[in-house]
Amino acid sequence: MGTALVYHEDMTATRLLWDDPECEIECPERLTAALDGLRQRGLEERCLCLSACEASEEELGLVHSPEYIALVQKTQTLDKEELHALSKQYDAVYFHPDTFHCARLAAGAALQLVDAVLTGAVHNGLALVRPPGHHSQRAAANGFCVFNNVAIAAKHAKQKYGLQRILIVDWDVHHGQGIQYIFNDDPSVLYFSWHRYEHGSFWPFLPESDADAVGQGRGQGFTVNLPWNQVGMGNADYLAAFLHVLLPLAFEFDPELVLVSAGFDSAIGDPEGQMQATPECFAHLTQLLQVLAGGRICAVLEGGYHLESLAQSVCMMVQTLLGDPTPPLLGLMVPCQSALESIQSVQTAQAPHWTSLQQNVAPVLSSNTHSPEERSLPLLGESPTGTVAEDSLSPLLDRLCLHPAPPICTAVASTVPGAALCLPPGVLHQEGSVLREETEAWARLHKSRFQDEDLATLGKILCLLDGIMDGQIRNGIATTTALATAATLDVLIQRCLARRAQRVLCVALGQLDRPLDLADDGRILWLNIQGKEAAIRSMFHFSTPLPQTSGGFLSLILGLVLPLAYGFQPDMVLMALGPAHGLQNAQAALLAAMLRSPVGGRILAVVEEESILLLARSLAQALHGETPPSLGPFSKASPEEIQALMFLKARLEARWKLLQVAAPPP
Repeated sequence: MGTALVYHEDMTATRLLWDDPECEIECPERLTAALDGLRQRGLEERCLCLSACEASEEELGLVHSPEYIALVQKTQTLDKEELHALSKQYDAVYFHPDTFHCARLAAGAALQLVDAVLTGAVHNGLALVRPPGHHSQRAAANGFCVFNNVAIAAKHAKQKYGLQRILIVDWDVHHGQGIQYIFNDDPSVLYFSWHRYEHGSFWPFLPESDADAVGQGRGQGFTVNLPWNQVGMGNADYLAAFLHVLLPLAFEFDPELVLVSAGFDSAIGDPEGQMQATPECFAHLTQLLQVLAGGRICAVLEGGYHLESLAQSVCMMVQTLLGDPTPPLLGLMVPCQSALESIQSVQTAQAPHWTSLQQNVAPVLSSNTHSPEERSLPLLGESPTGTVAEDSLSPLLDRLCLHPAPPICTAVASTVPGAALCLPPGVLHQEGSVLREETEAWARLHKSRFQDEDLATLGKILCLLDGIMDGQIRNGIATTTALATAATLDVLIQRCLARRAQRVLCVALGQLDRPLDLADDGRILWLNIQGKEAAIRSMFHFSTPLPQTSGGFLSLILGLVLPLAYGFQPDMVLMALGPAHGLQNAQAALLAAMLRSPVGGRILAVVEEESILLLARSLAQALHGETPPSLGPFSKASPEEIQALMFLKARLEARWKLLQVAAPPP
């Protein structure tokens, strides 16, 4: 269905008319820089471009008082001195004769985007707007914000479409207190915000920005504040927050729509945030959200004041919404001590309200956990004031090239006819094969496991693997006989290493043991999901039982598989479903969908033939970028499932730092 881009050039009309160092950063060039970036990279032309229309006064009234709307309307006729005097009545706000028109366009753009997504005209999209909105309150402008664009969009989605569960993800570096106030007692809106807080010493200096502000009345637990108490938070810190706080709550909440208050002042180089997250991090955050709400994501621009960083971050988000592979994340995946403390404080505050946090494992903040000052990788070009030097930012952003999508997204190598597999449109049935002699040479070590028909299939699978590693195919699915599954997986591992893959992640489900002759040298990370007990054979070889509850399965993915995958940073993922793998359709699809992010989509799923007719379509859809089906009602992990996860985390976290973050016990 595609991706919408909602914009109107009139939103560049407002600008500061007097000298005010605090407000001068909110300038028209923010929009033009972002739009120019999208155009230069060919992303705008791939979107459905919609020209924003003004929100009506009735629509503004979903959130704002009639008196406040009338006051903003009056600014159209005020002179410069009157505008300046009115602006000084609010905190960090400036008015302009075009403010009312621009602010109505900004709110209207958010409404148009919600309409386009919820009517099925598009799958997702971005409203490129100014002024921003998340600080604005019912009767007050605040922090550059006039009308609360995202809050109005949420109210509109509830009123017009009858939605009962809306998730708002606010990754702007400032707390969106306006959204929090509007939905403080509303259990139909789950509001998550991370923000620079520094124990209350950073704007907007509010105690209700801290982790213990969880909502009021029926809305308790539906406000989730994650305060960053130091600057310098980076990719690992943001990922840890998603994996150990936001996503567990979001899966339990099961939203029908995701709204993103997309502020990019939380990216590297921004003078407001002074954070270290690189633009490609926002591609990963976006893709992690795409497994929710049927992929219905509406992002609305908030802050972002370093023009180059803003433009790059917007491009990263849009290319992910369009379905392009995520680029690799830079740097070590080691959350800092301050981030772990903040995340744990959120988990402590929220655990009484969420089963998904009650079942997780308390983090161990080990002595070798880094603080921002002690990271193995220094903050890039940091000046004594904590800002990032211009001469260090540009070379970094230059490396963040937007990789072209492979010509083929997903391919299937199978002896089962494509029609029988009911593959979704756009998935190719692989016909090519490597030479018979080459196939026989690779199969020689496992000759007893391969019959003639198995060798023919292996040739197709090797050809498919080569296509993925050459960048011609993004990912694929292959079928084998039950007898040949383990041998096929071993051959694929050796082929990856021979083709100079530095790191290969193998997620093996069912009766598939790690090959005995495989060197334990850190190039292969082997996770076997089978049996009844968790076991660790090395820091790169371990196993865990397959959870039977939805809560246990989600904890396995979010609390173990993804932290390991992001920490390992593989070049290739092999996901093997062997005999007695036990995965249901929705579980297999979710696992495949979530594994796409850490590896840029380069996954080869190997499935034994008895399961392929059941799993082929959902696996292909997930690898192709479609949202996986729901796991069903959330059920709490069993004590045995929690114990297995605790056992692994306690022993692996010294090597795999993203495992250190989890919720306290109930």
